[in-house]
Amino acid sequence: MKFFLLGLTVVFSGCLIFSEVWAVDPLHEDTLWNVLREKEILSKEDWVRIEADREKKAKELHDRMDQEFPISVGYGRSGFELKSKDGKFATQMQWRFQGRFTYPTNGDPISREDFDSTQSTLELRRVRMKIGGHGYQPWMKYYFELDLQSTSNSGGSAGSTRLIDWRISLEKWKWLSLQVGQWKVDYNRERRDSSGNQQFVERSIVNEIFTIDRQMGAMLYGHVAPGTPFDSRYYAGVFTGSGRGEANDDGNMMYFGRYQWNFLGRDLKWTQSDVEYHEQPTGSVAFGAYTNIGKCTRWSSSGCGTLPEDNSAGVPYTSDSSAKAGQYRVQGMMEEFAFKWRGLSIQHEYHWKEVKDNKYAEGAPGYKTNMMGSYSQIGYFPHYLIPAVPKPLEVAFRYAFVDPNISAPNDRRQEYTTAINWFFAGHKNKLTLDGSWLTLAQPAGQNQHEQRIRLQWDVSF
Repeated sequence: MKFFLLGLTVVFSGCLIFSEVWAVDPLHEDTLWNVLREKEILSKEDWVRIEADREKKAKELHDRMDQEFPISVGYGRSGFELKSKDGKFATQMQWRFQGRFTYPTNGDPISREDFDSTQSTLELRRVRMKIGGHGYQPWMKYYFELDLQSTSNSGGSAGSTRLIDWRISLEKWKWLSLQVGQWKVDYNRERRDSSGNQQFVERSIVNEIFTIDRQMGAMLYGHVAPGTPFDSRYYAGVFTGSGRGEANDDGNMMYFGRYQWNFLGRDLKWTQSDVEYHEQPTGSVAFGAYTNIGKCTRWSSSGCGTLPEDNSAGVPYTSDSSAKAGQYRVQGMMEEFAFKWRGLSIQHEYHWKEVKDNKYAEGAPGYKTNMMGSYSQIGYFPHYLIPAVPKPLEVAFRYAFVDPNISAPNDRRQEYTTAINWFFAGHKNKLTLDGSWLTLAQPAGQNQHEQRIRLQWDVSF
């Protein structure tokens, strides 16, 4: 009877404590067991057994929910992720912004008037939302990219929202894949590298004149003989030639091809700076070419455009809004070299471009204008040579020139740019400061020159 009353007292006391604790906060079960232990109602062995049982039940509940719920949620290399458990569907979403201060000019000065102007600019240069993934099969991939804060300098009206990329890629075989949609054509490395993976604040002066930028069309591509001395990538595509967001206005198409040889048997990704620290030397040599007949003499983020300089007859190019269908035949070729090894990165391109006015020019019909340009850049993380230098710091230098008319003397533009990068989290979070010396040769008189400084913070998450 004594033991019965003692047991009843223990149970009654436990119930009172239990009711008090749960009355205050029923979610804090740990408080109950701690109180019982403090009052020596539970032994240490009982507490350990209870904890083990709780952990076991919690794990069983988690496993059951994990099995029953078909979607997993997480964060990966491409941002926030939603994936089906069977691996057939996946969506990644990533946000990116790029804030920039520039003085004394926003963009690359081209004309004499540009060199004479002065302005300080603080802007959100790019605000992007990227959505990608695969559906039905891991090799059936899709990708969309929205520019939420375009500027006049980036090819849009300030504050406008633009769908700049949309594409579907079928990559069942590495040696043969198909892509359709709108994207930056895989013609040359500088333009194809994301603006978030650049070594400098912005691309060189070569880009504006020689890029074929974003186009709508279809492309076959592949990676052959990987890991061998013949490791190569190829690209061949057919596009409208009208640029981003523009339907073709005639029966002509743009045709393009690129061949890339990874001469050391290791593939080199579309990114600048050796942030990854390549233990083994990795390099590529590439050649590309294209041809197009249409209204455009150049392309940019805004689509079809007009070259800023005069043609070889000294006549301005007809604007794309006024040109007639099929007025210009534009063709180009480029040579490219890239290399990375232990913090060192080297990148170079040489471009040639010809623009022929087929028959509608204000000047003499059939005039051909040949132009060429090139850039070379080098970057290094000094930490790997001098350990006292912080590891996230990179220094870089670039030289570039553009000759808009080979037959005309004294019209060359040149760029000398030095950059300092601080990588907080690789290209996902970095600060870049660069300074440039820009020159414009004059047919008569003193050459124009200008110094420019830019500071930029680029973040992706």
